[in-house]
Amino acid sequence: MIVKKLDLYISKKFILTFFAALLLIIGIVIIFDISEKIDNFVSTEAPIKAIIFDYYVNFIPYFVNMFSPLFVFITVIFFTSMMAGNSEFIAMLSGGISYRRIMVPYIASATLIGLLSLGLNLYVIPHSNIKRVDFEQKYVKHRSYNRRNIHYQIAPGQFVYVESFSGWNNTAYKFTLESVKENRLVSKLTAESAAWDSTMDGWRLRNWFIRDYTSGLEDHIVSGSRKDTVIALKVSDFYRNEKTVSTLSIKDLNRLIETQKMRGDANVMYAQIEKHNRFAMPFSAIILTIMGVALSSRKKRGGIGWNIGVGIGLAFSYILFQRFSEMFVYTGTMPAALAIWTPNIIFTAITAVLYSKAQK
Repeated sequence: MIVKKLDLYISKKFILTFFAALLLIIGIVIIFDISEKIDNFVSTEAPIKAIIFDYYVNFIPYFVNMFSPLFVFITVIFFTSMMAGNSEFIAMLSGGISYRRIMVPYIASATLIGLLSLGLNLYVIPHSNIKRVDFEQKYVKHRSYNRRNIHYQIAPGQFVYVESFSGWNNTAYKFTLESVKENRLVSKLTAESAAWDSTMDGWRLRNWFIRDYTSGLEDHIVSGSRKDTVIALKVSDFYRNEKTVSTLSIKDLNRLIETQKMRGDANVMYAQIEKHNRFAMPFSAIILTIMGVALSSRKKRGGIGWNIGVGIGLAFSYILFQRFSEMFVYTGTMPAALAIWTPNIIFTAITAVLYSKAQK
């Protein structure tokens, strides 16, 4: 299909309006974010350099990607309503250009934005989130990483139980490591506490004893006051949450999901949600673009106000639905893949109905 002046005209309007809206909204959001967090910055004595380069420079791609579907939809609604108001759609249709042909530059531009969003998701944002999340933890949100009753399968036949974990001193209390072979418990290591030692990348046990279960009637017991051990469990495993998984590359994210599934870790839902959101979000740009054109390509009395109002309402309902669908994963109602892609599936059906009506 030959690129014509019409394609360049629509694509130029789409891309320029999209990035103009981004710059405007980003400026407003940063101002509001500063006013909201200024007390935290002052009380924690956050350096100006860290605020600018560690937080806001890395906050911008995160924010842009999160709300890119909203920006795309509002952009399409705005400039398409302007074109319809100027009777440009009537002129194009009267000139023999089909409605389907008019959609080509729209879909091409939306695909370009979707690929940009996908690239940010896979390569840029995970890296930038490392500094952003670290800054928030240090100067904005001081999280307590205390957990209780933790069960992990760290390797085939090896199970760990921790009664409580303190993030203050990176120590697991009432630590138990069980080894199972052919459905039979062969040994059990119990310690009063297990403190993480970064120098050896392992755990330092205190007041421990090991019981080896033999096939006979007697058990072999060894005990001591201190013991160093290295197992397939890192202190970072206790800190995994919806924030930390956003700092992982897609390769590391897939590896973490496999590990957490093997361990039976309930926190695997955070990694699964993050993974599917990285692919579902860019795809939504195409869906919302077609929906926006279908809603705003007709000339209506009263100008573009009605179209913009409806567009903003639908865009926010889509984003709200995306967030709400994550609750199905947290409650175990739906698999992560189905829950995260459900908004796209439903809005694709709505878009198909609106598009079929718009062609008439």
